[in-house]
Amino acid sequence: MINTQRSASGSSQSPRSPSSQPYLSVSVTDPVKLGNGVQAYISYRVITKTNFPEYQGPEKIVIRRYSDFVWLRDRLFEKYKGIFIPPLPEKSAVEKFRFSAEFIEMRRQGLDLFVNRIASHPELQQSEDLKTFLQADEETMERLRSQDTGYFKKKPADLMQIFKDVQSKVSDVVLGKEKPVEESNPEYEKLKHYIFELENHLAEAQKHAYRLVKRHRELGESLSDFGKAAKLLGACEGDALGKAFSELGMKSEALSVKLQREAHQLLMNFEEPLKDYVRAVQSIKATIAERANAFRQQCELAETMKLKEINLDKLMLIRSDKVGEAEIEYKELKAESEDSTRRFETIVRLMNEEVVRFQEQKTLDMGIAFHNFSKGQARLASSIADAWRTLLPKLEACSSS
Repeated sequence: MINTQRSASGSSQSPRSPSSQPYLSVSVTDPVKLGNGVQAYISYRVITKTNFPEYQGPEKIVIRRYSDFVWLRDRLFEKYKGIFIPPLPEKSAVEKFRFSAEFIEMRRQGLDLFVNRIASHPELQQSEDLKTFLQADEETMERLRSQDTGYFKKKPADLMQIFKDVQSKVSDVVLGKEKPVEESNPEYEKLKHYIFELENHLAEAQKHAYRLVKRHRELGESLSDFGKAAKLLGACEGDALGKAFSELGMKSEALSVKLQREAHQLLMNFEEPLKDYVRAVQSIKATIAERANAFRQQCELAETMKLKEINLDKLMLIRSDKVGEAEIEYKELKAESEDSTRRFETIVRLMNEEVVRFQEQKTLDMGIAFHNFSKGQARLASSIADAWRTLLPKLEACSSS
C-alpha cells in the first residue's frame, strides 16, 4: 500500500531526483528509549525531504513518539471520510516485550510504512495535519495531542457498540413503516462480504505464520543445545569418533544460528506484512461503518424533510401564522439534507477509488511477502541439506569401522 521505493533498511527514498518532479520522502529512524518505568516511551527521528513549496524547506528533522502518529491517524480519519486511512503498528501491552530490540525495530518499520503511505497518497499528502506532523516542534505536538478526542480514542467496548449499531437495522423510518436503513447496492454488498472474508483468511494465515516463526526458533534452540551436548560427547571420545561428534556439534550450532536468523526474517518479511494487512482491513471496515452512518443520516434527513413538507402544506392550507417559521425550518433542513447527500456521494466515490488502489497494492505486497517466504524457506532447506551432507561421509566411516 505504498508507492515510494524502500531501501533494505526500511526507510523510504524518493523515486525521483529533487530537481525533477514534486516529491515527498519521509524516514522514521533512530528509535531511542526515554524516561523510566510506566512513563518510559520510544522517540523517533522523522526526516522529511521534499520540494513541495508549502513546506518549510527541502529537509526537516523532528522528534516524534507513538502517540504523535496516533494523533495523525485520528485526524485523518475524522477529516477524510471515504479514504482508507493506513493502519498503525500495534502497541504492545506486554511490558517485557515493549522495549525489546526486535519489537522496537518492528514498530519503527511499521511507523515508517504508515507515514509514507500517507505521504504517497494523492489526497492525504495534501493534508494540513500531515504538514503539522512533519514540521511542528515537540511542544506544539504535545499541545495538539492533549486537545484531541478522536474516533480511535474510544474504548474497545464503545467501538464494538458503534460497529453493532452500524450493522443493525434501524426501523420505523420511511412513513412509519418498518424498513432497515441499509444500502441496497449489490456491488457494495459484494465488497463488504469480500472484506469480511479477507480479514478472516488473512488472520488465519498470520496465525500460522506466527507458528512457523515459533517453530523455527524452537528448532534453533534445540539444535544449539544438542550441538553443545554433542561437542561434550566428542571431547570424551578419542580418534575418529570423537572428531565426528565434535563436528556434529559444530554443524548443529551453525544451523541453529541460521534457523534463528531465518526466523527473524520470517517474522519481519512474512508474518508482519500479513498482520499489517489484517490491520489495513480493519481500517477499511471503519470506513465502511462511516459510509453506513452517512447513508443512515441521509435517509433520516430525507424522511424528516418529507414530514416537514407535509406539515408546511397543512399550515399553508389553514393560513397559520407559523408558516413563515415553518418555511425557514424547511429550507434549513433541505440545505442540510443536500449537504448530507453530497457527503455520502463523496464517500462512495472515494471508496470506489480506494478499493482499486487497495487491490493493486495488496497484489504487489502479498506477492513480495510470499516470494520472500518461499525464497527464505528454500535457502534454509538448502543450507540444512548441505550441512548434513558434508558430515555424512565421516559419520558413515565411523559406523562402518
